[in-house]
Amino acid sequence: MIISLLGYMGSGKSHISKNLSKKINFQLIDLDQKISEKHQLTIPEIFKNRGEIFFRKEEKRILEDILNSKENIILSLGGGTPVYYDNMYLINRKSKSIFLRASVKTLTDRVLLQKHTRPLISKLEDSDIPEFIAKHLFERNPFYSQAHFTIDTDYKEPSNISDEIIEALKI
Repeated sequence: MIISLLGYMGSGKSHISKNLSKKINFQLIDLDQKISEKHQLTIPEIFKNRGEIFFRKEEKRILEDILNSKENIILSLGGGTPVYYDNMYLINRKSKSIFLRASVKTLTDRVLLQKHTRPLISKLEDSDIPEFIAKHLFERNPFYSQAHFTIDTDYKEPSNISDEIIEALKI
């Protein structure tokens, strides 16, 4: 079984995937990390040096490889992964998808702490980030809402969210 965690940057995908992986003893794969390792560049460096189109093509190719695995995997997706190509269709066909939903305020508070590592917001003024996130969520929610399950992450610990995922999937 493959469990795909999706949501906007700052929704908790990385922390929750690590916690869930330990709880149910599934292999953890972070899609961005796989792309980064393959090209020996950080995600911001790939965006800067090769562009977003290159990144999205690589993301799709590596996503397809992972989704064709027969292993038990927790797959942490990039925030934009479900939006491009037919990725959301593939994710739902080949895995159990979980949308980790968070409010604009929660997402803003979290991404401001890591602004320099987030290519989409690194050059924005802090005061512009809530509006940027709200706009992106509006554009991405039609894709995110196609997930098999939606779990709210506001004011919850990764361990509790992992328990909710285990309950939802009846693992």
